[in-house]
Formats: sequence, structure tokens, C-alpha cells
Amino acid sequence: MSQPQAASASPMPEGVTDPNYRPEPGRLGNLTMVQLHTLEKFKKELKEEGHFVEERMDDATLLRFLRARKFDLVKAKEMLLAAEQWRKEFGVDDIIKNFDFKEKAEVDKYYPQYYHKNDKDGRPVYVERLGKLDIKALYAATTQERQLQRLVFEYEKFLTERLPACSKAAGHPVETSCTILDLGGVSLSNFYRVKDYVSQASSIGQNRYPETMGKFYIINAPWAFSTVWMVIKPWLDEVTVKKINILGSGYKDELLKQIPKENLPKEFGGECECSGGCSLSDAGPWNPVK
Repeated sequence: MSQPQAASASPMPEGVTDPNYRPEPGRLGNLTMVQLHTLEKFKKELKEEGHFVEERMDDATLLRFLRARKFDLVKAKEMLLAAEQWRKEFGVDDIIKNFDFKEKAEVDKYYPQYYHKNDKDGRPVYVERLGKLDIKALYAATTQERQLQRLVFEYEKFLTERLPACSKAAGHPVETSCTILDLGGVSLSNFYRVKDYVSQASSIGQNRYPETMGKFYIINAPWAFSTVWMVIKPWLDEVTVKKINILGSGYKDELLKQIPKENLPKEFGGECECSGGCSLSDAGPWNPVK
């Protein structure tokens, strides 16, 4: 028999229809009294200081920043205000409204990065195929700056469209992604030429969109990957590193434990074959097939 859950100081979030849903610690529906008070104080200070943005700073979002800083209010606020400053400098609002990645299909040939359906916990699955990278062709089609703008555009869509649609489909809050990073065929020289982009992308993910990584699978890791990993690891915080599973070429069973076979693209051992290719379909609860 499972242990009864300790009473939470915060009510269950709205819209939960899954009777088996049990929020993880530090989330709405599973907050201690101290955590709840910290959340309320965070919100109150942001409002009093004129930093509160109603449409973007709901309780779930503020909790992501608090969890990222182990509920240390001073550090969480510092992190959130730095993210707000970055939004202004990077022009995030303008990107949301006006960014058009016209070169998407061309870039997909040389560096596929895409969201595709969801895992067994309802998370959107994000795939990045670093091994397919062709630097010369990629930067003939786009620039590093546009790649980063695209990343931010997709993060924003992830928060405002993908996660709400996945939450509705799952019947409980879905706040994180399930990432597959495919290193099949990656060359060290190519990696080093794109490492600035990967470093900036990691920094944006961790510092501006904290606590959005749920599961992370690195597949087809070549023997030389330990060298690459030594470069990447210091960019990541310890919580992130713990979520990463490094798999060689025998990754299929592990992925299928987490992702239904009908949702996993065929090239990774699943059964999905979207018309026009999974990498360009943007299939998922956020984009119902007509």
C-alpha cells in the first residue's frame, strides 16, 4: 500500500482530471507551509517593486525560479530579474510577435531540432540531431543569431502553447520536456565549431527558462563523447546533470520505456512516420492533426 501523501499547504492546481496525479515536491498541490509563504512573499515583493508581469508570472512560473534556487527567495528574485532584463535586451517580445524562421526546412537538413508528440508522462518530446550537423551548409542557410532567436521563439511557444496543450491532454500539469540529443555521426571538429551556439543555448535554457527539463537522453554517444562531455558538463548545474542519461547505440528499449512507440519517430526505434517527415510536422497535442 502506498504511503499517504503529507498534507500540502497549497491546493491542487486547477484543471486536474487525472485521479492518479501526485505533484512532485515544490509544485502547486505539494508545497510546505514555508514554501507557500516564500511564494507569496516573492509575488508580493515583485508587485510592490513594479516588476510583476501578470500574464507571465503565474504561481507555477514563480515556483520554477524558486525551485531552481532551492527556495532561496533572494537568489530566485535575482534570477528572475536577470531573466527579465535579458528579455528586454534580447528583444523577446518582438521575437514572439514577429519572428519568422523562413529557412526552417533548409536548416532541418543540416541541423534538425524539433518538437514531436509526447512521452508517457505527457511531456512534449524535443529532438536535436547534432550528428547531422553540416556547419558550412547550416551557416549558408542561417546565422547563429537567428538560431538563438529561433530557440527563444520555440521556448516561448513551449511555455504558452505546448505545455498547456500537453497538460490538458494528460489531465494534470506538464511543466517539463523530454529531450533526445542524437550524437550519431557527430564529429569533434564540427562540435567545436558549434560549441559557442550550444553553450549559449544551454545558458538560455538554464538561466532564462529554469526547471523545464524533465528527461534528457543522449543517444548514439560515440567513444569520443567523453571529450565533448568534459566541455559541456561545466555549463550545466548539478540538478540538470542528474537528469541526463548517456546511452550508446543500444538506446531503443530505454527510449521506449519513456515514449510510446507510436509517438517515437521510426529512426529511433518507434513507429511514427509523419507525412513529410517527423522533424517538420510539429505533431503533438498543441497541433492537432486536422
